Amino acid sequence: MFTLTPLEIEALRLSLLVSGWAVVGSLPLGIACAWLLARRDFPGKSLFDGLIHLPLVLPPVVVGYVLLVVLGRRGVVGSALLDWFGITLAFTWKGAAIASAVISFPLMVRAIRLSLEGVDRGLEQAARTLGCGPMRTFFTVTLPLVAPGVLTGVILAFARSLSEFGATITFVSNIPGETRTLPIALYAMTQIPGTEVEALRLCVISVAVAFAALIASEILSRRVQARLRG
Repeated sequence: MFTLTPLEIEALRLSLLVSGWAVVGSLPLGIACAWLLARRDFPGKSLFDGLIHLPLVLPPVVVGYVLLVVLGRRGVVGSALLDWFGITLAFTWKGAAIASAVISFPLMVRAIRLSLEGVDRGLEQAARTLGCGPMRTFFTVTLPLVAPGVLTGVILAFARSLSEFGATITFVSNIPGETRTLPIALYAMTQIPGTEVEALRLCVISVAVAFAALIASEILSRRVQARLRG
């Protein structure tokens, strides 16, 4: 029987905590950005689109370093947060969640945007003619129609957050019980001679969790689509 060790439980718990908050915290902004890109034309739209998708092409270490410069204790924003509110993000699990959110954000936005672009605009116009305002139309018509896309974006972002390593270790380091997620724990094991079995176990756990997330995405997406059609 495959029994998790305390180290594996701790790493798995931190990974789920960081990934969960990364997705929950970035979802409202992801929906807003996807809506802007899908439904509005404005000056600098291409630049805005490029900035959102920049983490996909940048090395994760670069993203982590930028976060450290901006949100670190001596950073432009991080020093203000520390002085005014006593909030520290660098070298904490909250910082790990931010790093994961930044890296996975483009995947979420892209999935939601594609879903928004596929919505029949006539249904929204019909709701408006019946007296629904823009906000009510969005929450009662548009959002239910793009629910499969939102769900896909959430699961993809969650799975990507689970595997995040470069930006996380650069921004929050490798602190047991605080920032040592599954990928960082696996890296730490590979640096210690004679821990090949422990590293392999962490690898198996990481693959299993990511695969389960993708399977759950497919199942939930099909159920949501079936409800919308039925």
